[in-house]
Amino acid sequence: MKTINDFNFEDKKALIRVDFNVPLNEELEVTDATRIQSAKSTIIKILEDGGSCVLMSHLGRPKGVEEKYSLKHIVDSVIETIGVQVKFIEDCVGDAAEEAVANLKSGEILLLENLRFHGEEKSGDVAFAEKLSKLGDIYVNDAFGTAHRAHASTAVIAQFFPENKCFGHLLAKEIESIDKVLNDSEKPVLAVLGGAKVSSKITVIENILDKVDHLIIGGGMTFTFVKAQGGKVGNSICEDDKMELALEILEKAKAKNVQIHIPVDVVAADNFANDANTQILDVTQIPEGWEGLDAGPKSLANFEEVVNQCKTILWNGPLGVFEMESFSKGTIALGNYIENATKNGAFSLVGGGDSVAAVKQFGFADKVSYVSTGGGAMLESLEGKTLPGIEAILN
Repeated sequence: MKTINDFNFEDKKALIRVDFNVPLNEELEVTDATRIQSAKSTIIKILEDGGSCVLMSHLGRPKGVEEKYSLKHIVDSVIETIGVQVKFIEDCVGDAAEEAVANLKSGEILLLENLRFHGEEKSGDVAFAEKLSKLGDIYVNDAFGTAHRAHASTAVIAQFFPENKCFGHLLAKEIESIDKVLNDSEKPVLAVLGGAKVSSKITVIENILDKVDHLIIGGGMTFTFVKAQGGKVGNSICEDDKMELALEILEKAKAKNVQIHIPVDVVAADNFANDANTQILDVTQIPEGWEGLDAGPKSLANFEEVVNQCKTILWNGPLGVFEMESFSKGTIALGNYIENATKNGAFSLVGGGDSVAAVKQFGFADKVSYVSTGGGAMLESLEGKTLPGIEAILN
């Protein structure tokens, strides 16, 4: 696996695919610069070598050129985060972009305009990728968040750099962390899968059953499994059409000697609201008019025991509706258990949109081994798929 550490960038222009798809407020100011921060060590290594950086990214889902999605809005945030001045050019291909790159000196950074202002980016257009390739000597992919997309800047462009292509620090770390969980893990291995729907996690569950010793199922998925086994789930979220599948998963896990842990009690509410009336109920005995919105105390005690005995932990998805304070206790408790296990030597990887949001919100981000930056890319990796953006560098 070639990374930027295998190259000396002196007098070279590095064309770096970063993931600066950051959230903006109404004033178009960056509200969370984590993704910019994540690319910092790659950028600094290249500048310290004596090279220059040409940064390309998308922002949002523009339909053609839309001013509110211009990357000019993030320039100040990039300067503040990286600590180096940044030039900006109002296109990502063509004469103006090529001239701006030609004038770029060692130690300088140029940010290109939003790649998705061109439809050819998402369609993976080869001619567009070739135009982009003229803007650098070495291609660096450091955008895990888009590695599962076969877009021009993530997968197609690499062919124009047969020898001079590599992973940035961030993408290399993502690959190593996922590989550590799936292929190089210290046992026992635990996967915690939460979130609302079984349907969005089926392929993940099927792929990781061969790799894990324990599987905790939490969040809304719980109720499809409970109902499939004859439990009463009241008004809880439930995918009736996936109950057969839930039973198959339980059978497969049993055959593979994987212990599945499902909540035994829940915090149930009479309304989907923070100020709803609540009670602790047996997960199989939720009456009509009530819905389970968080894991209950007995479940959490069980989960703590499981987490404590595991040496490798993957956490993907919350245990409850953590956005509401009344139903955040389960997710916070799980974060505490994983933090303690990590302190005691376990390797813990957190990935997938909601669990990443949860660890940030509750202050666990620097208390686990690694927090993945890519939701969809992380899920597809866990499903066992080779991501186009990664394959393009390895080929």
